[in-house]
Amino acid sequence: MSSGNLSRSIRRNRITRDWISQTELRVKDFILPYFVAEGEDIKRPIESMPGVYHLSIDNVIKDIAESEGLRAVLLFGVIDKKDELGSESYRAGGIVQKAARAVKEKFSELVVITDVCLCGYTSHGHCGIIKAERKNENSFIDVRATLKVLARIALSHAEAGADLVAPSAMTDGQVGTIREALDKHGFTDTGILAYSAKYASNFYGPFRDALNSAPRFGDRKAYQMDFRNPDEALREIEEDISEGADIVMIKPALAYLDILCRAKQKFNVPVAAYNVSGEYSMIKAMSGGDQEMEKNLALEVLTSIKRAGADFIISYFGKEAAKWLK
Repeated sequence: MSSGNLSRSIRRNRITRDWISQTELRVKDFILPYFVAEGEDIKRPIESMPGVYHLSIDNVIKDIAESEGLRAVLLFGVIDKKDELGSESYRAGGIVQKAARAVKEKFSELVVITDVCLCGYTSHGHCGIIKAERKNENSFIDVRATLKVLARIALSHAEAGADLVAPSAMTDGQVGTIREALDKHGFTDTGILAYSAKYASNFYGPFRDALNSAPRFGDRKAYQMDFRNPDEALREIEEDISEGADIVMIKPALAYLDILCRAKQKFNVPVAAYNVSGEYSMIKAMSGGDQEMEKNLALEVLTSIKRAGADFIISYFGKEAAKWLK
């Protein structure tokens, strides 16, 4: 019997198919994002992301309790009070800070990760502080001022109990600045999950709806990465590792599996991939409410991300995936 015939024979049987499979998704691979809103008993649907909600802290706690085997969460703050400097982002009583405290108090074994950026807190929707006089589209972010604020945000999250902070502003030097600030204030055990290769992608639309964070002018191509450039991603990842990143991330995931694969092969650090809002919503739209189709599509996509090299997958399907895998 040829080896090809043997492989076909094994594939005909579900039990042996599973037995010889090379890639296995595990519940611990997933990081589940939450959009946390002020108030109580809030569960507000996000129209462009079916099945995803703005949740108040009490409902975040309830949702985590219902998530089977969930090991890690990523917290985003949803606020109405925004200003030019994003000052709500680093307030000790801010929404993410309160959520981190509450989640860690209730679930001490859960890994709590907090997003460190300004786009959801600034009135202009950009990820950094804007220069007083913008010279041109390529130089309107005040890097020095932005780094100071990102460090303040990260410190406030560490003080609230975050296990890892996740800088996503794509500002040069953000990882090193945050690592220095954390160490200086005694948070040497707080890790950094760096958005190292964050592309200027068209797949972010639903997320921007969720945070009301679309830029009020221009776009983010000046500081997020050009999707035509793979080598630049590897340089950015290497730089973040040298500055102290514990985990590096590729975002989005599905259209950047080649970057994910190259990063995993080149660097000896854990690699995460963000299965972003647009990728999630495409599966929702394609399945059209057919739950079995949705499950099959999602698991195929999530497995491809794991197969390409992801150690961790940030996905809005995290809660459902945990049930499917069980």
